[in-house]
Amino acid sequence: MSDLERTMAASASGMAAQAARIRLTTENIANADTPGYRRKTVSFEAVLDDTRDTRAVATGPVRLDRSELVRIYDPGNPLAGADGSYLGSNVDLVVEIADAREANRSYEANLKMFDQARQMASSLLGLLRR
Repeated sequence: MSDLERTMAASASGMAAQAARIRLTTENIANADTPGYRRKTVSFEAVLDDTRDTRAVATGPVRLDRSELVRIYDPGNPLAGADGSYLGSNVDLVVEIADAREANRSYEANLKMFDQARQMASSLLGLLRR
C-alpha cells in the first residue's frame, strides 16, 4: 500500500470517528430537556493493521455519563414526586456545543488531508501520463 493510500485511509477513518462523535453530540443536545436522559460519550482507539501497514482511528463503545442527574423542582410536572421534583438530564449544553465545534473542526481537518492526498495522487498520475 502506498503512502498516499495510507494517508487517505487514515483520514477516512478519522472522518468516520468524528462523524460518530457529532452524531452522539447532536443526540445529547436534542435530549437535553428529556427527564432522566444520561449524556452519551464515545472514546477513540488507535487501530494498527499489520497486514496492510496502516494506522487508523476507531470509535470505542458508547458509554453513558454516570454523573448525577439534575434534580428539577416543578410540582406541576406529572413526573414530580412527593417532594415536587423530578430528575432531569445531565447534559450541559455549553459542553455539548463546544464538543460539536471541536468534532466539526477535526472532521474538516481530516477532509482536507484526504483531499490533499487525492490531489497528490491525481497529480502523480498526470505526470506519469506525459
